[in-house]
Amino acid sequence: MGLLDDLRARVRELSKEVAENVAGGVADSTHSAVYLRQLFRGNRAPHAQRAEQAARSGQPPVLLIHGYLATRGSLHLFEQQLADRGHIVISYPLGFPVNMRDIRDSAGLIARKVESVVAQTGVTRLDVVAHSMGGLVGLYYLKRLGGRHRVRRMIMMGTPTHGTWSALLGLVTAPFGRASLQLLPGSPFLRELEEMPLPKGVEVISIGAIRDWLAPLSSTVLDGVRHIAVATGHSGLLVDAEVARIVADLLGTPETPDAADSPGAVDGTRGSQ
Repeated sequence: MGLLDDLRARVRELSKEVAENVAGGVADSTHSAVYLRQLFRGNRAPHAQRAEQAARSGQPPVLLIHGYLATRGSLHLFEQQLADRGHIVISYPLGFPVNMRDIRDSAGLIARKVESVVAQTGVTRLDVVAHSMGGLVGLYYLKRLGGRHRVRRMIMMGTPTHGTWSALLGLVTAPFGRASLQLLPGSPFLRELEEMPLPKGVEVISIGAIRDWLAPLSSTVLDGVRHIAVATGHSGLLVDAEVARIVADLLGTPETPDAADSPGAVDGTRGSQ
C-alpha cells in the first residue's frame, strides 16, 4: 500500500502543477496550443532530399528526434525555424499514431535511418537535436548503437535524463509501449543508460526549460554536459522562436572535438519570457 499511496500523492502533485501552469502561464499556454496544432499534423514522409542537399553543400545535416506521445508533425515549426536560419533538417516518425515504443527500439530505428542517409549521400557525420524523450533515444544511440561515429554534436531539449514522475500520467499507455515505464526515475532503462559513459569526441548540450513541469529543470542536468536554462515551458522548447535561435547558434559554432571530456558548464538563464 505504501507504493500505491506514493503514486497517488505524485499524481496529485502533478495535477496541481498542471493547474498552476494553465492559470499562471499565459505564454506557456499559448505555446502549448501551438504545439498541439503541430502535433496533430501527424507523421509525414521524411525529407531525404534535404540530406542530399547537405551532401552537396558539405554542411552537416541536423536530425530532429521527437519525444513521447508526439509525432513528426510536432517538430514542424521548429524544423521550419532552423531551416529559415540556414540549417538542413531531416526528421522521421518514431511511432504510429504517436510514439509510445521502447526507447531502445526508437534508437535502433534512428541508427538504421542514419546509416541509410550515409549510404545514399556520403555524409559521414551529422548533428542531432532531440526534444524530451527524444534525447534519451539520442543518448542510447550515441552510447550503445554506434552513434559516436556519426554524431558531431547533440543538443537535448527538455530531456529528463534522470527520469520524471510526470511519466505516471502516461502509465495507461504501458500496454502499448514501454516508454512511460522507462521514463520513471530509477527505471532499469535509465540505470543502464547512466552506466554507459559519454563517448569522446561528441559535444553534448542539454537545454532545460525553467517553467517545465513535465521535465523539471533539475532532471535535465547531466554530469559532464553543458547545460543551458531558458525561460519557457516544455512545449515552448519547440515553438519559441528565441529557443530556435539559441539552438541554431549552437549548431553554427565551431566544432569542439574534446567537448565530451570537459567538465559540464551551466549557462545563465536565457530565452524569451
